[in-house]
Amino acid sequence: MTAATPATPATLDVAALRHLLDSGNPPQLIDVRTPGEFETAHVPGSCNVPLDLLREHRARLRAHLDEGAVLICRSGQRAAQAEQDLAGAGLPGLRVLKGGITAWQATDAPVTVGRPRWDLERQVRLVAGSIVLGSILISTVTPRAKWVAGTIGGGLTFAALSGTCAMGMALAKLPYNRGPRTDLDTVLEALAAGR
Repeated sequence: MTAATPATPATLDVAALRHLLDSGNPPQLIDVRTPGEFETAHVPGSCNVPLDLLREHRARLRAHLDEGAVLICRSGQRAAQAEQDLAGAGLPGLRVLKGGITAWQATDAPVTVGRPRWDLERQVRLVAGSIVLGSILISTVTPRAKWVAGTIGGGLTFAALSGTCAMGMALAKLPYNRGPRTDLDTVLEALAAGR
């Protein structure tokens, strides 16, 4: 017996999304990145619904999200996870911006910018690289320290294969990445105002 693989979400490339936004009836844009990432740069008119909040309250959020809404994150990976979570909660038809905000910015599409921050992926590379480098240097004195580097390498391999990143999720909870406070009531108000 084989395990069921999740359906691949429908995607839109930047050109298709720009065309929809220029039409008379633009789709609802939901950015699932952390509030800090969203504050740094986002597609104008998008609403920030962080992935962890979306997962926790997907049943309540479902009533406030339009079928055919476009989910956005940094690269498309978290948006695809959000699409699967919402489809499982009974909201089909959502689409994911292929390549995320990174692809959007690469085409010089309009962006609302705020306080600059390092994106989460860059922070993960800095922390993981620092831990590996430090543990290798320490292993010249204490050989067992090499296992710390091995653990980080294993974690990064698992993150790549599974599409999740425990270090990234932990870093997202730091005050630096939180940005403005985002709770369910604030998100629901923003979604209602955007309709």
